[in-house]
Amino acid sequence: MKREKPQSFNTIPIKERLTIPRQEMPEQDALLRSTNFLEVNLGLTPEQAVVEAQRCIECKNPTCMDGCPVDIKIPDFIQLICKKDFLGAAEKIKEDNSLPAVCGRVCPQETQCEEVCVVGKRFKPVAIGHLERFVADYAMAHGNDSSKSIQKPEPSGQKVAIVGSGPAGLAAASDLIKEGHEVTVFEALHEFGGVLVYGIPEFRLPKAILREEVANLENMGVKFIKNFIVGRTMTIQELMADEGYDAVFLGLGAGLPRFMNIPGENLNGVYSANEFLTRSNLMRGYEFPEWDTPLYRAKHAIIVGGGNTAMDAVRTAKRLGADEATIIYRRSEIEMPARNEEIHHAKEEGVVFMNLVNPIEFIGDEQGNVVAATCLKMELGEPDESGRRRPIPMEGSEFTMDVDMVVIAVGNGSNPLIAQTTPEIKTNKWGNIVADEDGLTSMEGVYAGGDIVSGGATVILAMGAGRKSAAAINKYLKVKVGSVA
Repeated sequence: MKREKPQSFNTIPIKERLTIPRQEMPEQDALLRSTNFLEVNLGLTPEQAVVEAQRCIECKNPTCMDGCPVDIKIPDFIQLICKKDFLGAAEKIKEDNSLPAVCGRVCPQETQCEEVCVVGKRFKPVAIGHLERFVADYAMAHGNDSSKSIQKPEPSGQKVAIVGSGPAGLAAASDLIKEGHEVTVFEALHEFGGVLVYGIPEFRLPKAILREEVANLENMGVKFIKNFIVGRTMTIQELMADEGYDAVFLGLGAGLPRFMNIPGENLNGVYSANEFLTRSNLMRGYEFPEWDTPLYRAKHAIIVGGGNTAMDAVRTAKRLGADEATIIYRRSEIEMPARNEEIHHAKEEGVVFMNLVNPIEFIGDEQGNVVAATCLKMELGEPDESGRRRPIPMEGSEFTMDVDMVVIAVGNGSNPLIAQTTPEIKTNKWGNIVADEDGLTSMEGVYAGGDIVSGGATVILAMGAGRKSAAAINKYLKVKVGSVA
């Protein structure tokens, strides 16, 4: 669908815009931040934001929007920044993204909207993510509650249950409440946000930011219920039959830890990334003993894996006081799935990278505590199904290193509770829910999206799935009303 070009507020000639250097995000000093849990990135100043926005060349066909899974009107909000209408820019983003302060911090813009930015073909792309974060933070700081500006529709008389308060669930809830439906979000944990609250450290995403984003949804009319385990507290069938929900969206995430199935993984001091980060992030273990969650302070910590979760874990271990915090990854750095920014920050903070290495056994002492890891060196062979070169063990390369803590960050699986309690919903061999392109499952009126369908992915892709399912649910409810009438 053709969209109208936004009004331009940028008076700088196009050729001159291309000479403006990209504005770099201010950061905490690396040595200082490696000892605290305060946010690393400090945010653009208003002056920097305006200059960065002026780098946009206002393409006739803004490819940046093609790279956004939630369809933010990127050129529109950037032009409002040029006008210094920061609150208007925030409102424009929130038309399509209910969590801009979150996405501005944790989304991999460099492989999405910024990757296809036309300016980026010859120069550094416009810092779309930094601008999104700036206007979202500005709106929060100036008390701008977007829920007040939304015209509340007539109640539809229909109820939707959102199971899971992660990014997919929150995005779906935001869109559905705007359609007049009664929306309730059910969360298994004692705080809302799903992976955003238990999986991402304070130094990347402050919990206060997330709580304010959730509060905005509450102000819009979304109800939130915590400590609710679907399949145990109540089944999906009971939600629909007994509680009167007309549709259900399952945004359960993929929080089941995966291990390597090697000797010694049951030793004390060997954690899954889920447990380690949940203890630190959700249960505030990094503030022990002020918070009553013990978390081992290692001297020699290794984190196995190369994704963003591994980077979060190793940087957390460093902040907890580890003398040595090491990433062990079986491929080379080029194949690492983690964001370049996270790898860069980890290196600045003193994290050691041991690439082309894989552990094959963890060794314990007489008390059952991990004290060493036996590893093999690897070399890269032909590409596998992921498109990355397959790691192959090098014969005779075995070596042992001293460790007193290990974190396994090699991926997550799907919680089997849905398959156990709701066999009507089909799952695949990995335990993920089978759903069509709109998120419809094999059970009528039940939709699913995010990591529970796709497997582990990014926050913004989960939000995109939530929005797509919300549109399908809204259409389904309208048809349902028509058939009843």
